[in-house]
Amino acid sequence: MDRITQDLIADGYIMKAQVDRLVAKGIPNELILRDITLSGFMTMDRLIRYIVQKIKTGVYELSIIEGYDYIKEQNVLRKLSEEENILFIDLDSMDMDYRLTERIPLVQLKKFNAIPLFEDDLSVTIAFNDPLDIQAQEAIQRLFPKKPIKIAVATKKQIESYLFKVELKDSVKGLVKKIRDELNSISTIEQQQEASSILLLIDVILKACIKGRASDIHIEPTEKNCVVRGRVDGKLAEIFIFEKDIYPPLASRLKLLANLDIAEKRKPQDGRFSTLVGALEYDFRISTLPILYGESIVMRVLDKQKALVKLEDAGMDSESYSKLLKALKAPYGIILVTGPTGSGKTTTLYGALNELRNVEDKVITVEDPVEYRMNLIQQVQVNPKVGLSFADALRSILRQDPDKIMIGEIRDQETLEIAIKAALTGHLVISTLHTNDAISAIPRMADMGIEHYLISGALVAIQAQRLVRKICKNCKVQENIPASTLEEIKAYIPDGAKFYRGKGCRECNDTGYMGREMICEVLNISESLSALIAKGASKDAMIEQAKKDGFIGIFENGIQKALDGVTSIEEILRVAKG
Repeated sequence: MDRITQDLIADGYIMKAQVDRLVAKGIPNELILRDITLSGFMTMDRLIRYIVQKIKTGVYELSIIEGYDYIKEQNVLRKLSEEENILFIDLDSMDMDYRLTERIPLVQLKKFNAIPLFEDDLSVTIAFNDPLDIQAQEAIQRLFPKKPIKIAVATKKQIESYLFKVELKDSVKGLVKKIRDELNSISTIEQQQEASSILLLIDVILKACIKGRASDIHIEPTEKNCVVRGRVDGKLAEIFIFEKDIYPPLASRLKLLANLDIAEKRKPQDGRFSTLVGALEYDFRISTLPILYGESIVMRVLDKQKALVKLEDAGMDSESYSKLLKALKAPYGIILVTGPTGSGKTTTLYGALNELRNVEDKVITVEDPVEYRMNLIQQVQVNPKVGLSFADALRSILRQDPDKIMIGEIRDQETLEIAIKAALTGHLVISTLHTNDAISAIPRMADMGIEHYLISGALVAIQAQRLVRKICKNCKVQENIPASTLEEIKAYIPDGAKFYRGKGCRECNDTGYMGREMICEVLNISESLSALIAKGASKDAMIEQAKKDGFIGIFENGIQKALDGVTSIEEILRVAKG
């Protein structure tokens, strides 16, 4: 039995009989306390109050909670700081002054788990993980002899994460100094833009982001800093933080690379550039947006290798893959890929194009913008400024004698009408639509003004998809799912099912996940379903018929991925629970 549970029994907060009942049910020792809070014998709030009292009286160290995943450090620290009348700070929500960290050796900050946040006329505010560690506070105070320090509290994970950023910042300190020296010695704007050191910094940023598997790079000026964040597995993470003066030359040089107007800072701009990062060539699609402190710059990383990804390599299970492949072999009709923004629809379209492209067929695409360039395919980029919209491009394409057409996205009724007509006149059309599941695409097309009989005649298949994070293989452990969650999913799982999660390690930046994979549902339009669509049947009637035809929903597909140990139940419930 763990120490906290023993103490709770000894202090009369819970009864030994309650614990014995849970042990008899086969609940592992480390989860007894969790089940006690879930069953209502003792609320989580009371448990946290109990732990805080023990920490305050010196019975427990703050580190005692590290063995309990379900006791959130943040909640314990909030309660502790409240009782000690100390400020609790969420480091992610503040713009800290990084110049203060230069006054203290990084080794000292790591040793005491502390980070300086900001300074005013009277004091310097320092965030500590343990607000009761007097020795650490005295040691840091000696490093600020002229001002008293003010204590704040932050979680260990956040402090470690920000100290790592300070370490990264230190690693490019020499380069940043070189940039400043170069800019100070150069007078004209033209020469500043040609400065070689800023190019070296851009190279460092691109390498770090790509090595960290970022799909997008965000460069954002704040009031005090310039922050570089990368989107890794769908979540943003800070990678670099520079002082504000580095931002203007960095922004100008990136705009130059992408052939944008560097003098225009009041209007959004879009462009692209290619460069070698390591041994591979990458394309970067760049977008600028005027914000309060300058311009937000976002670069989409376009890895040319991804354009050649096969659908089965993107994580499609064999059954869904064979259903989609069957649809792609249809001589004509429309195939739709649906899902929210950032669910990998474009990657699926390119995977489908890889299946379709050959010397015998003319394949034309209309995209906004063209993300990946492919051989044997004629790619058209939409340009509304000169009157080339999706609908205009589609009209012209039909005069180009195509066999197969890919439309980047159906955004309006006109584009959908032309796509349906093309599908009914002997062309295979593949495109994307924003709906939450496959079956919803049918009423959405009807809402956009297309007659039901035209939808039933043109539609071949609809695929709905999402991206889920994959469990990191380096820290994968079996997970004990709460009874309430098991109850929720029991219809989809066999008895004795095992699930897994990532504990968090250095390889996955303590997230427990590494990489993403697709979960999907593929709805092939059978004759029976086509007849229902033509009649304008209800969504429920269509779902019932689809299930008779062997349709498997996205949630069920996701649960199977969790059963296979690819992802966690928590991730499936977050992404696919309708």
